[in-house]
Amino acid sequence: MARNATAQFKSPPPLVKQRATKRKPPPNPARVALEDARSAGLLDGERSEHVSFRAPRALVEAARKASGVTSTTELGLLALATLAQPDPVAQYMTRHRGALGKDHTLET
Repeated sequence: MARNATAQFKSPPPLVKQRATKRKPPPNPARVALEDARSAGLLDGERSEHVSFRAPRALVEAARKASGVTSTTELGLLALATLAQPDPVAQYMTRHRGALGKDHTLET
């Protein structure tokens, strides 16, 4: 009787069963920006301010794709929240630009 060629190359069963771990997907930056603005109280109160402007379609579509936001209103709120709550790392780097520690030497 002919042997099945694939049977020869089967890998042995694992000695220890590994539990499937469910990893959380990374947080959506758009959602995080809106949550930060909400926790800072920036989204509280009534929506009384009217903001209206024209923007290039390509820019709007790229922002929607990057953020996952489909509503134009949410996209505008996200843009404002991002500006109102700047990235703390960028702020730190801006404040310390060009400043190295006293003991830091550059190789020349």
